[in-house]
Amino acid sequence: MKEHQLYIGGEWVDPEGGDHLDSVDPYRGEVWARIARGGVKDVARAVDAARQALTSSPWADMSASQRGGVMRRLADLVVEHLDRLAEIEVRDNGKLLAEVRGQLRSVAECWYYYAGLADKIEGASIPLEKPDMVAFTNREPIGVVAALTAWNSPLWFTAVKCAPALAAGCTVVVKPSEFASVSTLEFAALAEQAGLPAGVFNVVTGLGLEVGSALVEHPDVAKVTFTGSDVTGMRVYETAARTMKRVSLELGGKSPNIVFDDADLDLAATGAVSGIFGAAGQMCAAGSRLLVQRSVKKEFTEKLLELARGVRLGDPMDAATNVGPIATPPQFEKVLHYIDVAEADGARRLLGGRAATGPGLTGGQFVEPTIYDGVTNDMRIAQEEVFGPILSIIEFDDEEEAVRLGNDVAYGLVAGVWTTSIGRAMRMSKALKVGTVWVNTYRAYSYMVPFGGTKRSGLGREHGIEAVHEYLETKSVVISTRDDAPANAFVMR
Repeated sequence: MKEHQLYIGGEWVDPEGGDHLDSVDPYRGEVWARIARGGVKDVARAVDAARQALTSSPWADMSASQRGGVMRRLADLVVEHLDRLAEIEVRDNGKLLAEVRGQLRSVAECWYYYAGLADKIEGASIPLEKPDMVAFTNREPIGVVAALTAWNSPLWFTAVKCAPALAAGCTVVVKPSEFASVSTLEFAALAEQAGLPAGVFNVVTGLGLEVGSALVEHPDVAKVTFTGSDVTGMRVYETAARTMKRVSLELGGKSPNIVFDDADLDLAATGAVSGIFGAAGQMCAAGSRLLVQRSVKKEFTEKLLELARGVRLGDPMDAATNVGPIATPPQFEKVLHYIDVAEADGARRLLGGRAATGPGLTGGQFVEPTIYDGVTNDMRIAQEEVFGPILSIIEFDDEEEAVRLGNDVAYGLVAGVWTTSIGRAMRMSKALKVGTVWVNTYRAYSYMVPFGGTKRSGLGREHGIEAVHEYLETKSVVISTRDDAPANAFVMR
């Protein structure tokens, strides 16, 4: 069993208190690694290393093209070590090996993408109304970035936060979830091997209330980027505001997956199952509210149940497994709690509704794929994020009602729309108050397409060119071309 250190200033160091935390394999229920329990002094060391790297290290002297070259080497190493990193991440969070492998290919492509953008950050020349002055803008790195990542996709979140930050010229301190830190530490070793100068990429593991809070409060952190629950996100936002930090928040969702009567019902059923039972429902964009037009509800529900009954739970390393375990004991208990909530509120269970047991499931935290009918949009199961494999079916009659129900929630992350009408697809895409609308598909993520939410689903955007802008400040420069002094020094020009 490996005992991991912190990665600060290009060195592997022990935590200030010498303590470690257990990392538990959610499938086997066994401790498989130990991570350092960092503290306030470790955060201070990491932020100081990142701050120094901004101004007095090879990173500060590199051209944007040279930074991109280092990032490309890092992407090459992700490809080279893909299988090993995938197995580590599965041991940490219980996601399917096949899914993690695919995601890690996207992680490498994400680093390649932002490596290519590093030397394409440009300012602008501004034609002024003042003929004797010249104005232009520069885009400069915002400074030290604190990246707080979630346990369901550690290396993906590290990529979509840190790759644009480094492309912009920033330096980062990553605080991974205490439930899934090992893959991020292994990635740090690859960053060192790729040639990232000391202090550019730092990893401080530990508890959120200790390490995470210290990072958000540190006066030398210029920006915080956080992925997690809306409750924690609001605390991060409030704390960061005290020192006027920039903030990006990618938070929760209660996303509508809307099926119209003109949809390809077989395709929509597949999308609905993937949208809620993929990753055991542990994704912010889970399509947990299935809105189905009344005229096709019976037929569609039969197709849905047929697919859902065929879902196979088991070892996430096994290619035949469709759904793995719930990643953490607290999350397992939360999912089971919401089953009780749904039934107390009067939802009618069509499938599942229990902790799953049986051969091959005894060591893990499994919940049966669960489907409820008779759900109204005011029930807690339709309003509160579960982060587990629970699907609520809600009926609607027409397009207007679908929009009203889709928007009638505190979140606004994503929505799915299933229809063969291009006109309806366009109308729904405009009317739904979310950050992303997927039409005739679901979970179609891309590092090239901006991603983020409205309302309680967060602030700012990750992915795409827009993400780089989150890590840049605009500086305006105005230069007088006059050779003589103004006639009246007290009149502004």
